[in-house]
This record gives sequence, C-alpha cells and structure tokens, in this order.
Amino acid sequence: MKHRALGLILLLAVTAAAPLAAVRIQLEPPGERAFILDRAGLLDAADASSVRVLCDKLLSEKATPIVVVTIESMARYGGEDLRIETFATLLFNQWAIGQEKVRNEYWNTGIMLLISRDDRAARIELGAGWGREQDALAQRIMDERIIPEFKQGRYSAGILAGVESLDRMARRLELPGQPGGPASGAASSGGGFLEGLLGLALCPLIFVVAIIGTVLRFIRGATGFGWGGRRYGGWGGGFSSGGGFSSGGGFRSFGGGFSRGGGASGRW
Repeated sequence: MKHRALGLILLLAVTAAAPLAAVRIQLEPPGERAFILDRAGLLDAADASSVRVLCDKLLSEKATPIVVVTIESMARYGGEDLRIETFATLLFNQWAIGQEKVRNEYWNTGIMLLISRDDRAARIELGAGWGREQDALAQRIMDERIIPEFKQGRYSAGILAGVESLDRMARRLELPGQPGGPASGAASSGGGFLEGLLGLALCPLIFVVAIIGTVLRFIRGATGFGWGGRRYGGWGGGFSSGGGFSSGGGFRSFGGGFSRGGGASGRW
C-alpha cells in the first residue's frame, strides 16, 4: 500500500511539472574554470579578476565551484513568468554545476550566484549536498553583503562581496558581522531561516522539480544520498591536512551536480 501511494504521488508530481520540465533556459555555461557569465556587464575587470582567483582556489581546495551569472532579464533567456527561484534551479540543473560525487563520496556542493538586472532580483542557488543547513546563512549573505551594494548601484562591488562571503561559507569560516550588529557564523539562524521557509511555501514548483530530479537519479541507479543531503565531507578534514584536497586543480565546475531548490533570494 505504501509503495502504491508513493507511486501515485510521484506520478502526480511528474504530470504537474511536465510543462516546467520542458522549459530550457537559453544560456550556455561559461568555459571550464571561467566561473563568470556576465551578460549584463555588471562586473568591472578588477573585480572579475578577484572573483576568478577566489573561485579557482576554492574549486581546487574544496571541490566546490562558485559560478556567477548576470543577465539583463529572465524573459530574454526563456524565463518569461518564472520566479527567480525557479529560473535559478532550472539553470543550475541544466548546467549540472558541481560534482555529484568526489572519490565515491556524495558531494554536490556547487553554488550559483545569479543576478537579473532589470528584474531587480538575485539568487544564491545551492547544490543538493548542502541540504538546507546553509539556507539561513546564504540569506544573510544576500541581505547584508549583496543587496545593500545593489541598492546603491554598485553591482560589481556587491558581486565581489557576495563571492567573498560564499567562499568563507564553503570553508566554514566566520563571516564579518553586519555593521553595528553581531558577527554571523556558519551556524547562523533567525529571520533568514523564516524567509527561506516562506520562499519554499510560495514556490511549490521547485519542490516538484526536486522530486522529479531525485526520481530520475534513482532510476539511473544513483546511490549514496538521502532526502536531506549529506554534509560536506571536506569541512572536517580527511582528504588532506587542511580539510581540502591534495590533488590540486583536477575538479570541474560542471560535472553532474544538481540542486533541489536550496539557497536564498533578494530584491532591490
């Protein structure tokens, strides 16, 4: 009986999401280890260089890519009537950001920072390996590091500040506190968590897409992960003395990773 009920739920989910699954975002990923697709021209040369250095080092040491995407609008790339959350999840999975497994361990810790200039919306999309543990911290990064700069028209500075903070998040390092407020660490919680729950409630399509992605991977025989995701193995050490990897730059930005809709959004 339980198997029949699960089968019915999955069938209904697949049927409801069929139109969404057919949507293809009309964007090709940047080159391997390029890390940036700046269609809206928001990054200046110096900040773009700093972003690439940070991203390259993080990918080599933690097998975690950060990919920055700026666009003029979602509608221009096939995202008419889509929320930024749905657009970001679709694009993340279309590009397969990150690596599902590293040395036979479930990994999937890719990160995408998406900015849609004319929609005045931004999104941090997290790979499924993060579970939902870092949604609150991602929201703090969005609210405290990125959006305040965007409100002042300083897009390049906001993107760099966001990437710097995401790099620290991936390394489990303390984040600087908001001016006049307490420091925010990797285990932060509070208003951002509640906003994340509200975002989930308002975006059921992301949940449907997550179910379909999970079912398809089970069908293909993928193993090693559960509904809540797995902790990032490199944080506690193990592969090298620094908690990273001794093999250097052998990891790829696009290698089969996927998202289940975790992350944080912001508007200005």
